[in-house]
Amino acid sequence: MACACHAKARKTRKVKLGRISIGGSSPVSVQSMCNTDTRDLKATVDQIRRLEAAGCEIIRVAVPDMEAALNLGRIKQAISIPLVADIHFDWRLAVEAVRQGVDKVRINPGNIGERDKVKEVVKACKTAGVPIRIGVNAGSLKALKEARKPRWTPYDWAKQMVKEALDEARILERLDFRDIVVSLKADDIERTVMANTLFASKSDIPLHLGVTEAGSFLAGTVKSSLGIGLLLSQGIGDTIRVSLTEDPAMQVRAAYEILKSLGLRRYGPDLVSCPTCGRCQVNVGKVIHELEDRIYSDRELLKKSEGMKIAVMGCVVNGPGEARSADFGVAGGKGRGVWIEKGKQIKVINESEWVNEVIRKIRNSK
Repeated sequence: MACACHAKARKTRKVKLGRISIGGSSPVSVQSMCNTDTRDLKATVDQIRRLEAAGCEIIRVAVPDMEAALNLGRIKQAISIPLVADIHFDWRLAVEAVRQGVDKVRINPGNIGERDKVKEVVKACKTAGVPIRIGVNAGSLKALKEARKPRWTPYDWAKQMVKEALDEARILERLDFRDIVVSLKADDIERTVMANTLFASKSDIPLHLGVTEAGSFLAGTVKSSLGIGLLLSQGIGDTIRVSLTEDPAMQVRAAYEILKSLGLRRYGPDLVSCPTCGRCQVNVGKVIHELEDRIYSDRELLKKSEGMKIAVMGCVVNGPGEARSADFGVAGGKGRGVWIEKGKQIKVINESEWVNEVIRKIRNSK
């Protein structure tokens, strides 16, 4: 599936972490970050396994102290996807994370420490074959330490973000280390898009995209979709994370919906549902939410439903027509609906049976 709004992908070097590759000709991957306490093994592993079922391909965890760092090995052994250690302030935590077997280390040049400390992190990563993400956030730039309230234009911000990313990347490359990913994030679309576009014109390092601290589910999804989508439509971006004040599973869902809308990835079905009106005599919202909850939390259902178009419609105005154009679906009446497959009306089923009927249809598909 191709999308006319998506430009030819920018050529970048390929970086491997575990069984996943970022950059090169690899698909744009989806990642998320746990909001559990990394020191709590059970809570963290349980959340990661739930995210795996939702399709998360790379998971990051916060490493605030040495206790958390020493727990990384046990977390790694209990999960199936690459594990990334998120490090701030203390370079020793990064070195310990590598010892524990993580697949990638994220450092922030704005707070990781002096160059000799970075060298220690690079040495550990190079020996273990672990890549490094240089994560530049607009709110923690080195330059902000000298100018607390800079009178910068958005482009000034973008240039400074790119400068600090390239400065850090050059330190790593002078140490003969090239397994680098860069992220340049701000909490607004303008600076985020400017920074990533500018960086893409100067380097072949793969880019991790995201709008940081995007906000609540609705506002954050809109902001992230526009920011990430604008960059991906230019062929810029190799992996994405949607930052929402929300269950991380919803971050994964939102990320895939962005990629799916641009024709870059397949992810579950295309669920078509009407917004409802005064003619509707069934609870379409309840049905569609139950379907989403069941499909997007079950890896088998996700895989089997890829590419399917499923319609859940509320009344006889557009319902039968939409359902006929779908692979299968239901058009509502009063507490029941007509089940339609490949354009043919098959039977009438009660509203209470709609969800289970759709799930059965997906499970029985080849």
